[in-house]
Amino acid sequence: MPVVVNLDIMMARRKITLSELAERIGITPANLSILKTGKAKAIRFSTLEAICRVLECQPGDLLEYK
Repeated sequence: MPVVVNLDIMMARRKITLSELAERIGITPANLSILKTGKAKAIRFSTLEAICRVLECQPGDLLEYK
C-alpha cells in the first residue's frame, strides 16, 4: 500500500492514547484503530480535520506516500 498512515507516531509525540483521541474527535476506538493500523480504505475530511485539530498537526504529518 503506497499511502502510509503515521497516526501512531503523531499520537506518541503528543502523548495521547487511542481511546482519548477517539473520544475527543467523536469516533469509536475501533474505527480509529482501523485507521491507525492502515487498514482503512478511506477517511472523511471531517475526521482528518478533527484529528489534525486535536493533535495540532497537518494532514501531511499523518499521511505519507511511499
